[in-house]
Amino acid sequence: MNATALGRMIRRAESRSRRGAEPCGMCGVPTGEEHAHLLDERGESLLCACRACAVLFPQESGRYRRVPDRRIRLTGVRPDDLGVPVGLAFFTRDAQDAVTAHYPSPMGTTRWTVEPAAWAAAVAGCPPLETLGPGVEALLVNKVRDADERWLVPVADCYRLVALIRGTWKGLSGGTRVWPEIEAFFARLAEGESCRT
Repeated sequence: MNATALGRMIRRAESRSRRGAEPCGMCGVPTGEEHAHLLDERGESLLCACRACAVLFPQESGRYRRVPDRRIRLTGVRPDDLGVPVGLAFFTRDAQDAVTAHYPSPMGTTRWTVEPAAWAAAVAGCPPLETLGPGVEALLVNKVRDADERWLVPVADCYRLVALIRGTWKGLSGGTRVWPEIEAFFARLAEGESCRT
């Protein structure tokens, strides 16, 4: 084993030993509670990233793209026009402008393709959607339990919401814990906080 590989192994062990610290997906150092994320285009996954690694990657292109941290409450979007059959969904756009809807569930996400004309109408009614970063940002819609919210968020927030639902859902209807957790998630969005779960 060479010195570089040994150094990486030691850094990974140190990362795991630090309580609550996620290791950077690029270099292995602890990232801290608040950290950036990178989208791995090939693996279609998110990596935690330390500040030093995050600044190396742009949001626009490449295998690894930095996930922005902007969160904007939106108006003018009609979720029913996008074909949302459920109360909670998020929408991502790829580099070819194809839009996929994702429905968080206790088993992960269910996906379906949004009709291009429906997405074009949504963008016409809500100009900030034009700037939705392909793969790294999402339109998040919440219509559960009388909520009526639409947000432009980092895709990492959507994955946190999926993890929250998977971790707290009980039985057929979700149980008593999942719904207050979802409400708290959106309350943190409204307060401008990170949506850590």
